[in-house]
Amino acid sequence: MLNISTPKDGLLLNIVDENDNVIGEATRREIHEKGLLHREIHVWFVTPKGEIIFQHRAKDKDTYPDLLDATVGGHVEMEDSYEKTAIKEIEEETGIHADTKDLHFIKKFRRRSEDAATGMINNTIRAQYAYVFTGSVGDLRVEEGKALGFEVWPIEQLSNLSQEEKKKFIPLILEPDTLAMLREIKGWGILQGS
Repeated sequence: MLNISTPKDGLLLNIVDENDNVIGEATRREIHEKGLLHREIHVWFVTPKGEIIFQHRAKDKDTYPDLLDATVGGHVEMEDSYEKTAIKEIEEETGIHADTKDLHFIKKFRRRSEDAATGMINNTIRAQYAYVFTGSVGDLRVEEGKALGFEVWPIEQLSNLSQEEKKKFIPLILEPDTLAMLREIKGWGILQGS
């Protein structure tokens, strides 16, 4: 097993290979500085009207500061599963107590992106989930120091954003396969009126 770091350097995360097998560990910072492949989750809160609730990232985040991102995202900590991480992150980032039966698995994506503003590299295998949120966006609790709030956007509008609107989102959201995935959620029949 490759070991790049020690626990005193911060929270350790698993390094994985292309087949999602654990091959080592490193700190979150090292993982992003060196572009090491690791596990993450995204949970997309979808309203019954076919809208996505995006999290507005804090201005001091180490990757993609001050941009709109998935409703919930997080690193899969060592010894945790994707589902356990999704449930934990939903509570931490929104205040919602969800159960694994409330998660709708979408797919896993293999992604590598570099943040031009910070130079950090996010190289992930990311499990994607949908969660049907029937409350008001005002009911969501913003995680202090991690986010600025939430914004609601109709799924259809995401394919037709102006150049100015596109600057509000992390680049991943506007990639064709992400947009197709979000449109696919609307067609599942899990939403009211779908």
